[in-house]
Amino acid sequence: MIEFEYWQLLFFPLFFVLGWGAARIDIKHLVNESRSLPRSYFQGLNFLLNEQPDRAIEAFMEAVKVDPQTIELHFALGSLFRRRGETTRAIQMHQNLVEREDLPEDMKLQALSELGQDYLKAGLLDRAEEIFRKLRESPAVDEANHNLLEIYQLEKDWAKTIDIAGQLPEITSRKEIAEYYCELAVAELMRSRREAAAGYLKSALEHNRKCVRASLLQGDIEVQQNRPEEAVVCWQRIEQQDPIYLALVARRLLDAYRQTGRREEGLQLLRTYLERYPSLDLLDVVFQLVLECEGPEAAYALVRDELKRNPTLLGFDKLIEARLLISSPEARQDLDLAKSIVHSYTRRLARYRCGDCGFKARQFYWRCPACGGWETYSPKRSEEFDLTL
Repeated sequence: MIEFEYWQLLFFPLFFVLGWGAARIDIKHLVNESRSLPRSYFQGLNFLLNEQPDRAIEAFMEAVKVDPQTIELHFALGSLFRRRGETTRAIQMHQNLVEREDLPEDMKLQALSELGQDYLKAGLLDRAEEIFRKLRESPAVDEANHNLLEIYQLEKDWAKTIDIAGQLPEITSRKEIAEYYCELAVAELMRSRREAAAGYLKSALEHNRKCVRASLLQGDIEVQQNRPEEAVVCWQRIEQQDPIYLALVARRLLDAYRQTGRREEGLQLLRTYLERYPSLDLLDVVFQLVLECEGPEAAYALVRDELKRNPTLLGFDKLIEARLLISSPEARQDLDLAKSIVHSYTRRLARYRCGDCGFKARQFYWRCPACGGWETYSPKRSEEFDLTL
């Protein structure tokens, strides 16, 4: 057992006095530093807290004039300029920092990274790429690769995008890499290089076996080579990958079954899809097939039953269209008026919506044109989720 001596109690007040003295020194140093800062610096902070960025910039600019050594203030100003879209001023601010001889190495790297962000925001992709390629040789390699990934996607240089993505496994998902291969395949198909496109689609499925787009494009290649039965096999695979996307291939399936003379079989398959995975696009295709095979009465009954199961304004518009086919000439005038009113409204509503940023578009996108997210659009129109009768 450790013996305790009473004289050791003398250390407690000594430690207290030393701690109190250190605290006084730190507080005094902090007060001296705050007094040395220009008054306009604190005014700028106040404007920022009150969400007045214009006045904050004016105050910070005044502070920089008073004390040019305020490095962090230069960074803050540059970021403010970039956020406001004043990229020319942001570039000038960060360029001045990069060219300073007295700037520590870590701050110079930070300034260089900020300058690259300025060029990226300004759309000067070649200059931004040059900077971030330099930064790959620095401790900021991960951030540089992340920015290069964005640049190559903007430039649609998918080969370089895939190369960079392979170095960022913690940032880039296998789903996105599969989409890059699909983009390469689309480019090859536009040049009528089906074999090269098929190779890229195989790589896409190797990275993401649930890549719907790859299966869809594989079916398109089969059709181009006059193999509709093989195309049907590719498109049917989508049910296991993600059945909500069957709406995108419904019309393709219809055309393929017609081409092979198996229209009845196609109708049965599409009816099954519609029952399991209801969608307005699927309904349109099945309606057309039922109209061809079974007549207008059966087509009207199909739409009416589907509307009862999934009531939407877009579906109601389809119901009026179907009703017109079986109505008497006397009733058609009123139905035409009703359809024109409903259709003029639903036409504005039929949009695809990004699940990440909410951006709406008339056409379906694999990559959102607003936020750049991959596979963020549902193949269902937004009103299928939002609007019900």
